[in-house]
Amino acid sequence: MRQWFRGVLGGGEREAWVRFVVGIGGLALAFAAALLSTAAREAGDMISTTVLATSALLLALVVGVVTVPFLAKRVVARRMREVLAYDVTREGLFYLALTILIAVGALNTGNNLLFIVVAAMLAAVLISGIVSAVMLLGLEVEFTAPQHVFARRSYAAEVHVRNPRPFLPSFSINVVPPPEKKLRTHWRWRRTVFIFPPPRTGRKAWVRLPDLSLDKVRDTPEPPQLFSGRIYLPYIPPRQTVAAPLDLQFPARGRYRQQGIGVATRFPFSFLLKTRIVPLAQEVLVFPAVDTTPEFLEVLPTITGELESYTRGRGHDLYRIRNYQPEDSARHVDWKSTAKSGTLQVREFTREDERRVRLIFDNPLEGVLEHEAYESAVSLAASLAWYFDQEDTEISFVAPGYNYDGDVYQFLGYLAEVQPETAAAAPGVLDTLSVTDDYKIILTTRTRGTIPSSLWESSYIIFLGHS
Repeated sequence: MRQWFRGVLGGGEREAWVRFVVGIGGLALAFAAALLSTAAREAGDMISTTVLATSALLLALVVGVVTVPFLAKRVVARRMREVLAYDVTREGLFYLALTILIAVGALNTGNNLLFIVVAAMLAAVLISGIVSAVMLLGLEVEFTAPQHVFARRSYAAEVHVRNPRPFLPSFSINVVPPPEKKLRTHWRWRRTVFIFPPPRTGRKAWVRLPDLSLDKVRDTPEPPQLFSGRIYLPYIPPRQTVAAPLDLQFPARGRYRQQGIGVATRFPFSFLLKTRIVPLAQEVLVFPAVDTTPEFLEVLPTITGELESYTRGRGHDLYRIRNYQPEDSARHVDWKSTAKSGTLQVREFTREDERRVRLIFDNPLEGVLEHEAYESAVSLAASLAWYFDQEDTEISFVAPGYNYDGDVYQFLGYLAEVQPETAAAAPGVLDTLSVTDDYKIILTTRTRGTIPSSLWESSYIIFLGHS
C-alpha cells in the first residue's frame, strides 16, 4: 500500500491530485457561501446576501475553469491510451444470430422461459466483453532484439509480457502487430513564381510574379515494423513476466521501427476479439547483407592476390623464393635453394605491419544504377568491409558524407541507410582522396578515363554498372 500511495502521489499524478483537492475545497467554500447567502437573505441583509452569492458563483467559476478541464483532459488521454479495438468472431456472429432468433420467438410467443434464455445469452455477451477487457488491462510488453543485425539472416529475439496486477492473472493472450496506418493524400498550397516564357522554352524570362501552386502531397510511409507474427501466451500469473521466443528476419537493409504493439484475447467465450495497443518504442538498424554472392566470390581472389603482391617485403612470413637482385641484402639469401639451383636465391617476406586497406564507396548519382544494381553494390561494399575486418586487417573507409573512423559497424550503419546522391559533389571523393601507402579498394560508377592516375598503382577498382 505504501508503494501504491507513492506511485499515486508522485510523478505526473501529483499535480492532478493537487488540483482535485483544490477543486473540492473551492466547491466546499462555494457551497458554504451559498448557504450563508441564503441565511443572510432570510435575515434581510441584502448586502451580505449579494456579496456571499457573488463569491459562491465566482468560486464555482474558478474551479470550473482551472480544475475541471485539466482533469477531464487527463481522463480523456488515459481513456484514449486504454482504448480497445473490437472484432466480432465467427463464433460471436453465430451466437448473436442465435440470440436474435430466440428473441424473435420470445416476442412472438410471449413465453417467459424464452425471455429468460435471451437475457442469459445477452448477459454472457456482456460478461465476455467485461472479462476480456480486464484480461488486457495493465499488461506491459517489452521487446529485446540483437544489437548488430544483417539483412537476410535469422535472429532469435524475445517478447516479455508482464502482468503488474497484484491478484488477477491473464488468460489466453496473443501478442500481435499493431494495424498499419493507411497513407492519405493531402492538398497543400505552395509558394511559387510565375515565369513567362516558361524555362523549358530556353528563352529569357521577362515576367516573374509571385504565385501559388496547389500540390498533391502523400503521407510519408513509416519504416517497416520489427514484429509481424503472432505469439500466444496461455497464462500470465499476477506480478509475473512471461517470455516467449521470436524468430526475426529482415528482408532488406534499413531502419526498422516498432511503434506500439498489440495484445489481444478471445477469453472467455471467444465471442469478441479485443485488441489493446501497448506503447512500445523499439528501433533496429539492419546492416546490408554480407553473404558470399557470386559477385563477391569473383572479385575476392583477385583483390587478395593483388593485396599480397602490394604488401610483400620484409617481415616474418615467407612470401616466396626468387632470384637474387643487386639491391637485395645478402642476409636474405636462401643457401639451400641456391645450392639446388646453382644461382643465388633470396627469401621474400610479407610486411605484416603494412597490411592496410582503405575501402572507398563512391556513391553514384540517382538514376545511374538501377535499384537492384545499387543494392548489389551496397551489399558488395558491406561484404568486403566485413571480410577484411574479420581477417584482422587494418581497414579504413571513405564515402561521401562519411566522417567516422575505421569502426566497421559505423561504416555498415552508413551503408544501411545510404541512398543515391541527389546532386553531384564538386570535386568528387576520388578527386580529393589523399595518396597513402595503404591498398585501396574502390567501388565507383566512373569510367576509366576519369579516375586520377595516382590511384591506379595502389588500387583495385570495381566498376559498378559496367560490363
